[in-house]
Amino acid sequence: MFRRGFRRGAMRRAMQPNVPPLLQRAHELMAAGNYPAAAEAFEQLARGGEARQHPRTGQMYLQAGRARILAGQKNVGFAHLKRGLGLMVAHPIQLQRAGERVVNELKDHGMAAEAQEIADWLKTRLPVGTEARGGAPVASKKPILPATCPACGGVVRADDVDWLDEITAECDWCGSPIRAGG
Repeated sequence: MFRRGFRRGAMRRAMQPNVPPLLQRAHELMAAGNYPAAAEAFEQLARGGEARQHPRTGQMYLQAGRARILAGQKNVGFAHLKRGLGLMVAHPIQLQRAGERVVNELKDHGMAAEAQEIADWLKTRLPVGTEARGGAPVASKKPILPATCPACGGVVRADDVDWLDEITAECDWCGSPIRAGG
């Protein structure tokens, strides 16, 4: 009986994603509205990711940029947004999704000139024929995902995630599988 419980516990631990505590903390700080501290945490993650050529480094710069803008540091935030998008150029779908979100968020924060600069830049970087989704209807209705990733606490946007199958998406932040509730 003890052995069976041990195996189950070991199996559960093996299935848990290896999420950096700093990523979890950064999301907690962002959710709590402590934008300067969240920005510092995301900047640290981005710098470390850049040194290791981590595939989610662009995402970390984008979140650092958002946090800086929310903290009232618009110039630094805008620089981070541009850096994050620049790191996504090799992945056009990811770049398009993130770019559209950045443009909309900049407009929402009264940064129309910066939004236009990013929109113009995106036109030169996205493949020919790529069009903004602009709220076009989704072809098939996806299941409802949790609002945040259970592993890292990052915000989950069902229309922006990569779906692994009909009910499982991949977290944009940590890569963990996120299953739809049901």
